[in-house]
Amino acid sequence: MKQFFGMSQNGNLQDAVHGLNNPQLIMLLSNADQFEKHVAELEKLYPKVPSIGCIGMSYDTRIVEKGVGIIAFTEGVNAAANVLEEVSTMPVKYIERLQQDLRTINASSKDTVCIDFCSGNDACVLTTFYSVLGPENISLVGGTGDAGKVSANGKIYQDAVAYAVIKNNNGRVKAYKENIYHQLGSYSFIASKTDKANYLIGELNGRPAKQVYQDILHITEQEIQTQTFKNPFGKLNGHDTCIISIKEVTGSGLTCFRQVNDSDVLIMLELGDYKEIVRNTIQTIHKDFPHPSAVFSVNCLFRYLLFTENSYMQDYLKEMGALGNHVGFVGYGEHYNNRFVNQSMTCVAFE
Repeated sequence: MKQFFGMSQNGNLQDAVHGLNNPQLIMLLSNADQFEKHVAELEKLYPKVPSIGCIGMSYDTRIVEKGVGIIAFTEGVNAAANVLEEVSTMPVKYIERLQQDLRTINASSKDTVCIDFCSGNDACVLTTFYSVLGPENISLVGGTGDAGKVSANGKIYQDAVAYAVIKNNNGRVKAYKENIYHQLGSYSFIASKTDKANYLIGELNGRPAKQVYQDILHITEQEIQTQTFKNPFGKLNGHDTCIISIKEVTGSGLTCFRQVNDSDVLIMLELGDYKEIVRNTIQTIHKDFPHPSAVFSVNCLFRYLLFTENSYMQDYLKEMGALGNHVGFVGYGEHYNNRFVNQSMTCVAFE
C-alpha cells in the first residue's frame, strides 16, 4: 500500500490534492471556516471514493494548523467509509453498517484496522464499535474532531462518528498507544459526587477535588488548567493506565475531558522523559515492521501544546518521520480499541 499526504497552509484544497491519483480512501482534516466547502469540493474531485473528515490539525514532517490536510491510501488496500449517527443517544442503532462494511472488504484481524473521527460521546461510541470489532480482534485507532462535526462520503453529520475500515492487501497492520506519564508517588483517590453528563469530579477521598489537586502540587487555582499537561489523573485498566485530562475548575470540583464515575479509583500522574519514551515507541514499531509502508497517528491537542511549549514538536515529527511515511492529526481525545484516553498518542502501522 501507499500513503499520500498533501497540505495547504491557506486552505487551498486543489493544492492539497495535487498529485493524488486513484485513491482508495481519503481522510480530510480541515478548519472550521472551510470544512463544509472542502467536503463538497473533495466529493466533486473524487466522486464515489470512500472518505471521512473532521476539523483538526494535520501533519507529516510539518504541521498544518489552520489550512487543510489530505491523507489518502492508494494501491493495495480495500476500504469502506461510513457513519454511525445519534452517538449521544443510540449509535448501536446503526451498527449493521459497520458489520456490512467489514464483510464488503473481507476484513480479518491480521490485516484490517478501523479509523474513526468522532463528534463526541466517545466512550459510548467505542463500546458500540467494540461490540463488533472486539470479537473479530480488529483494532481501532481514532480521535475527536472540533466543532461537533464530521463527514463521510461527501456528507456532513453532527452527533455522529465517521469511520473507515481499511484492509491492507500487502501485509499486516498493528495498533499502538503511547503514554508519556507515570504514577506520581503513591497517591490514590476514590472519586465521588461526580456528574457523569458533565465529566465533573466533585470530591476525591471525601474532600473537594480542586483542593486535593492544589494541595498535592502546591499550585494556585489559576495554574490548574495548564498543570494538567504535567499532572493529569490516571485510571488503572489492568496493566494499562487511562489518562484523564483536567478541563477546568467548576466550583470546588474539577471538570475533565473524560467521564469519571462515583467509586472510580484514580491516581495522580506526572510527566516522564517523553523524548526517551518516543524513541522507545519508534524502536518498538521498527522491530515489528522493519519497513512499514505507512504509519497513521492521532496526537492529543495537549501533547501538541506541551511539545510546542518545549520546542519539541518539530523534532518529534522529524523523529516519527524516520519510520517512513508517517502522517496524522491532532485530536481532542484519542481512541485505542475500546478505550477513550486523553493526552496520548495512538497509531496504526501498515506492513
